[in-house]
Amino acid sequence: MTRKKIQIKKIDNISSRQVTFSKRRKGLFKKAQELSTLCDADVALLVFSATNKLFEYASSSIQQVIERRNGCSENHISMDHPSTDQFQVESESSQTLRKKLEDKSRELRQMNGEDLQELTVQELQKLEAQLRRTLSSVSKRKDEMFMQGINALKRKEVELIQENQRLKHVVPDLIIGQRQQSLESVISGSSYFLEDDGSDTSLKLGLTLHN
Repeated sequence: MTRKKIQIKKIDNISSRQVTFSKRRKGLFKKAQELSTLCDADVALLVFSATNKLFEYASSSIQQVIERRNGCSENHISMDHPSTDQFQVESESSQTLRKKLEDKSRELRQMNGEDLQELTVQELQKLEAQLRRTLSSVSKRKDEMFMQGINALKRKEVELIQENQRLKHVVPDLIIGQRQQSLESVISGSSYFLEDDGSDTSLKLGLTLHN
């Protein structure tokens, strides 16, 4: 037999409502105790009946749990709803950053020769001096890079000269070695032919005497 599902709505019968309240309250407190024991949770329950009677359960102390709850609420409020002072500080900081960005953008345009109409003579002279310093720094860096390239080429030239000198000593030795090897090959070949001619002569003489 299946258990009939109870419709969740207010019980009109007062006596049935009180019985259900008593049973459900005990079950709720039991579940709270199990949750506290099994999960090491700090639990507090406050229940007021329809007759305004208070029932409470706490794993430690109702007062401690309430104070802990209030402390968490204040932290959440401060995080979710920043104070007016905090808004003001953030707004001022945002305005300062925006102004700096606008100033830097305007300076960059002026250095590119734009937006010069509103500048005074003194401001134009200041901009001119700044551009000269910038140009001087660029030219200096360019000259440094040129010198670095020239020095690298000079070092490469010295290395090539040293390698050329080394090859001048190595190549003659190789040529002499090849000549000696060729001469030895010629001498050994000549000796081989001389030995073959002597053996042929002795064979011919033997045949002549036999006749």
